[in-house]
Amino acid sequence: MMDVVVAGGGVGGMAAALLLARQGHRVRLYERLGRLGGKLAEHRRDGFTFSLGPSLLTMPDAFRDLGLGRELVEPAELCRYRFADGSVLTARRDPDLMAAEVERLAPGQGAAWRAFHDWARGCLDAAGRTFFAGPPGRAPRGAAPLADLLAVAPGRTLDGLARRFFHDPRLLQYAGRYATYSGSDPYRAPAALGCIPALEHGQGGWHVPGGMARLADDLAALLAEAGVEVHLSSPVEEVLAGGERVTGVRLAGGGRVPADIVVANTDAAQLYGKLLPHRRRLRRIARLGPSSSVLLLLAGVEGRTPGLAHHSIVFSADYPREFADIFRDRRPPGDPTVYIGCSAVSDPTQAPEGAENWVMLVNVPARDPARWPQSVESYRDMVLERLAGRGHDLAGRLRFVETFTPADVRDRYGSWGGAVYGSASNGVLAPVLRPGNRGPRRGLYLVGGSAHPGGGLPLVVKGAGIVAGLVAEDFPARRPAEAGP
Repeated sequence: MMDVVVAGGGVGGMAAALLLARQGHRVRLYERLGRLGGKLAEHRRDGFTFSLGPSLLTMPDAFRDLGLGRELVEPAELCRYRFADGSVLTARRDPDLMAAEVERLAPGQGAAWRAFHDWARGCLDAAGRTFFAGPPGRAPRGAAPLADLLAVAPGRTLDGLARRFFHDPRLLQYAGRYATYSGSDPYRAPAALGCIPALEHGQGGWHVPGGMARLADDLAALLAEAGVEVHLSSPVEEVLAGGERVTGVRLAGGGRVPADIVVANTDAAQLYGKLLPHRRRLRRIARLGPSSSVLLLLAGVEGRTPGLAHHSIVFSADYPREFADIFRDRRPPGDPTVYIGCSAVSDPTQAPEGAENWVMLVNVPARDPARWPQSVESYRDMVLERLAGRGHDLAGRLRFVETFTPADVRDRYGSWGGAVYGSASNGVLAPVLRPGNRGPRRGLYLVGGSAHPGGGLPLVVKGAGIVAGLVAEDFPARRPAEAGP
């Protein structure tokens, strides 16, 4: 049995703590906030519930494998895409229905979508054997590394991959949006992100009744059952090390907690910049650059919108310009793509009767809004005006609108400039260059959205499994001494 400290109670940290406790270790978890769950959070006001983080659950089996048995709800549509020309693509989970929708939108492209989906399935299978199976750079036993490498279209960007299959500019936008799942630029992000449609059309995208944050409640209950000692409102200020190994952590109040193993469920830039300074690793993170951040508009909306989908995307008219704004010019896009999530469509408990809870999300740079060329309020008004011009006019229906900015992300979660996913996956090698799960000291491990394999609910759970496997490998259970005669 080893003494383990988990610094950070996001989903990755909770899953790692649970798995390590089940291995028989003594586990203590310290969280800087007054609740568990990290970005799996919600905001409530006047009977409305808004998700501040993940809006859906893919790969639900990753959570069922942890022991979560909560019933899930699958929305009728995966997503509804509205393009700048007014055309609409309704994404269905069933691949046959999806191909038919693509054919309706762009005659002659239904077969191309099927080919794209087949490629995505092959890529996902390869990722399951390699990228999701262990730390970066390791070839799992029994794998066919060359075949798996070729399956992810090495050296090609996501936009380049999309152009292999589609010629309609709207379908290029549709495929390119999967880069935003890692806060990245489709014109620079690797083609491997194109495996995400295989997840959506395979295992589906699910809603958790009562709100996505209920997953954090379920994980907290499992931690209690496993005997994990949880300390809330207890920030870790330093990871302590002696020689080549960690020795514990120092808390904000000055208390020291000894440990054989420290699992950092923190932003990797914060870990290597403050908690355990490491210049070389921090420089490597800086070279990758931060992922995008978000501006959230949380709106209590009067009345019900006929035909509104649970998830909608309203695309910009100029996708290359939008990402140049975010990653090159580091300013909020002048013509943003807007995600609209209204969980009350699938779960009436999320809003008062006869009302809707709209979460409008815009991808923006990981930068303090005080440095934007306009105020948050004026940008909010521009976003609402753009939506009104593209079929989503909320004039006269708004009870209130609250904003959640990159500064809120930074201050609440300690993330790099408000980056949602740590470093961006911009560059074809970025996924293997992001911080690994083993730290530079024996006994130090990284888990969460800024470490391998990346952000999003299922990936941070996969990362927790990788960490648990590394701990078992690095600290094998001591065998009892053989009995004497």
